[in-house]
Amino acid sequence: MTQLLLLAVAGALALNAAPRKVDPTFLRRHLSGIQPKQMDVSTDTCLYKPVFGAGDTDTSVVRGVARFGEITVSPGGSCNPVTYPAEEQVYVIMEGAGTLLYGDETAPVKKDDFMYLPAGVRHGVSNPGAAPLRLIVMGFRIPQGTPPPPKLLIANLSEVPKQTVAGHPDTVLYQLMVGPATSTRDRIAAGHLLTSLFIMEFKPGGTNFPHHHDSEEEIYLLLEGEGQMVAGGGMDGVEGRHPVKPGDAFFFRLNCTVGFYNGDGVSRILAVRSLYPRRRQ
Repeated sequence: MTQLLLLAVAGALALNAAPRKVDPTFLRRHLSGIQPKQMDVSTDTCLYKPVFGAGDTDTSVVRGVARFGEITVSPGGSCNPVTYPAEEQVYVIMEGAGTLLYGDETAPVKKDDFMYLPAGVRHGVSNPGAAPLRLIVMGFRIPQGTPPPPKLLIANLSEVPKQTVAGHPDTVLYQLMVGPATSTRDRIAAGHLLTSLFIMEFKPGGTNFPHHHDSEEEIYLLLEGEGQMVAGGGMDGVEGRHPVKPGDAFFFRLNCTVGFYNGDGVSRILAVRSLYPRRRQ
């Protein structure tokens, strides 16, 4: 009898205890709500906002993604050049114009430019202009010693056609920006862990159909418009919907339900997928 009483008391205490924290299925951030953080690229004129990965509070949730953040360079300013021996990166210029440092070279960059920055190559940005330069940086963990492409790979969104993609409705058009080194459909074919960087443009009332990925992590950043972001779902098969506005960013863990239902206008999403790093047997 005493043993049963002790078990009952222990059970009651367990029920009243604070729930054990578990990793979330997805992460949500809004660019305007993120404070700049001192990082390796930071200077007095180069501010870095950590959205996911390095510098963010939930770094344990993202695995293959090393970082996803926003850099703003003041007029006349510059960032510290960096070199990552085991991380491939992509820059996407969102506003303004500036200069890219790539190894021993420099190249002008402007709004809607995107570029592949391989592991082991020193790179950075500066802003000689009179308006702020703003860009999205994303990095992915790859094996050290992965050889870089023979030259700088850079393109502009205006060079990328809008097209439908098999398996998705024609209410959304895709601009396929960066894909794996074996790709024949993407404007730049260079990624190792990165499998697809693209823009989705949704027609009024459009959707890309909620879905999930068995082997990839994914990030969505709403650039324009409004609608409902799909993230996760329940046993009844009904997806979770979250009203969103420009600047909302979502990180989707492996196998998390992901999708978007557009509102009454045109919406655009910057999306990137990367392989989930699995331990080799």
